[in-house]
Amino acid sequence: MSASLSALVARELAQAADGRAAEMAAVIAAQYPSAARAVLFYGSCLRQSQLDGLMLDFYLIVSDYEAAYGKGWLARANRAVPPNVFPFGHDGLAAKYAVLSEADFYRLCGPEADTVSVWARFAQPARLLWAADGDARKHVVAAIARATPALLQLAGPVAQEQGRTGLEALWETGFALTYSAELRAERSERPASVIASDPERYKLFAMAAVEDGLIAPGRRYSAVEIAANARRWTQLRRRGKLMTLVRLAKASYTFAGGIDYLAWKINRHAGTAIEIKPWQRRWPLLGAVTLLPRLLKSGAVR
Repeated sequence: MSASLSALVARELAQAADGRAAEMAAVIAAQYPSAARAVLFYGSCLRQSQLDGLMLDFYLIVSDYEAAYGKGWLARANRAVPPNVFPFGHDGLAAKYAVLSEADFYRLCGPEADTVSVWARFAQPARLLWAADGDARKHVVAAIARATPALLQLAGPVAQEQGRTGLEALWETGFALTYSAELRAERSERPASVIASDPERYKLFAMAAVEDGLIAPGRRYSAVEIAANARRWTQLRRRGKLMTLVRLAKASYTFAGGIDYLAWKINRHAGTAIEIKPWQRRWPLLGAVTLLPRLLKSGAVR
């Protein structure tokens, strides 16, 4: 019998990462000595051997927001619109880290989440580079083990409607749906390329979810189930795109240089040549809002 999904998650999280990323994770945690529970490294940089010039992505998991920030506005903002995102630099590397409480991380990795942003990312590979203790590690594994079933369960009815079969097609359908549920700059072939980077990994994770009884890829969905699932994706798309804008507005207060990062990311993924004007750096929220209609019209973000 294959390993359980939780065992696969634990094994993957424990794999080694670039030593500079591991050092950066420890430094991020040290900024929150009374709250830090875990630091996760994820995203495209996991597949890169050269990190210089890239923007590394981390999630900092904290016990609660008051322990992390005190009782100021940052705690309220993180609770109301999770996560807060901050820029970070160490040893010549640039990064950003998102902050979530243990409770929010667990909730947002599951199918009940009102946006796809967390479970869509943690259905993909990640590394646990720092943990406060064994309980923190177990909590992270339990949360991330919810992400694969969340994606594949919600993809099933759509894959059936599209006449797509097989576990790889289920993954591709799921990632395509999640990319459509946020304002993203990635090209249309991006979902397939994610799986192509490590097809055996995605096959193993899906098979483990099947053996654990978490998904049933061979089942046939009724018309009522398909319609309900379609409504769910409509809600996720509407809320996801709205929350992308809300988080951008919040990041204009927490992320110095955030509009330059936004332009860099869109240029990198969409092949555009956006240049930020001085007034847009001075008023980043207004600058981002004025960029959005042009980006939507050109198809740079969808």
